[in-house]
Amino acid sequence: MPGRSSGAIRIGIGGWVFEPWRGSFYPDGLAQKRELEYAGSKLTSIEVNGTYYGSQKPESFAKWRAETPDGFVFALKGSRFCTNRRVLAEAGPSVEKFVTSGIAELKEKLGPINWQFMATKAFDPADFEAFLKLLPKEVDGIPLRHAVEVRHPSFRSAEFVALLREYGVAVITSGDSEYPEIADVTAPFVYTRIMGTKEAEPKGYSEKQLDAWAERARAWAQGGVPTDLDPVAPPAEKKPRDVFLYVISGDKVRNPAAAMALIARTAR
Repeated sequence: MPGRSSGAIRIGIGGWVFEPWRGSFYPDGLAQKRELEYAGSKLTSIEVNGTYYGSQKPESFAKWRAETPDGFVFALKGSRFCTNRRVLAEAGPSVEKFVTSGIAELKEKLGPINWQFMATKAFDPADFEAFLKLLPKEVDGIPLRHAVEVRHPSFRSAEFVALLREYGVAVITSGDSEYPEIADVTAPFVYTRIMGTKEAEPKGYSEKQLDAWAERARAWAQGGVPTDLDPVAPPAEKKPRDVFLYVISGDKVRNPAAAMALIARTAR
């Protein structure tokens, strides 16, 4: 059987509970308890921010899985107690607690875990490798995909890229933001967060900007690297990769419109 020529592209937003989306994204009169169901009908993924701040019950993960369609995927923010620490090697108990907190209830809808670091956390190779060694490969038989969101300029280094490739962990590309943009492919999947939506644009971005991000997503999915981004290191082996792209921050009320516009473009 011939191999696939392109990975799957999943696009979404951060969370689904945001009052200004009622009437702009969610139809007037839609019950709040049906908002996830509605979001799942319009988007292909959601990044859950709440898991960064506190634990969720296993029943909640099971409920989210039941309320979304086949093929939908949730990315989860790893707990801040794992990443907001001076010595990352000491994060083992916190990582284990998060991974065994019930996330396996998402089953096939469990997407990548975003381990987000504060902008003050600089790259220390030994310290960071100690953290990567703590990341489990599976939970309850479900393979885990890990990504790291780093925000200190010192991470824009070939040594960091090589370290992530060794462990198969993705670096999150922060687009249209104040944070360092690292566009290198370091894992069997790509994780991108774009943060430049504007109120003046009905779809958050201009048509030209939407076309550009759609083209970048397709390039990653087909195994390449977007030609208009600046990677740190030489490219990885070219092979199809799944892509997870989230429209985050910026003018938040416009994010669902931008995500839906990108889904339409990448589905062509």
